[in-house]
Amino acid sequence: MSVSVRIPTILRTYTGGDSEVSADGATLAEVLDSLDAQYAGIKGRIVDEGGDLRRFVNVYVGNDDVRFLDDLATPTPDGVQISVIPAVAGG
Repeated sequence: MSVSVRIPTILRTYTGGDSEVSADGATLAEVLDSLDAQYAGIKGRIVDEGGDLRRFVNVYVGNDDVRFLDDLATPTPDGVQISVIPAVAGG
């Protein structure tokens, strides 16, 4: 299944400056594997060494935060937009 992935500015060095790319996969984990196959190293900036989403990276499938769904097992229907958003802290 083909999906659209919005890439934050900080990760655009991996995508040649593209702010949105296409990837394939029925789940978020498969989409991230597809992204990494196309843009080597990008998955390591989203997922930690233990295979979990990094603490300061938010990922949305459609308008839903995957942490409140099935994390990396969240289904990614054909045509859905996935957004990778680095968390911002401070005050």
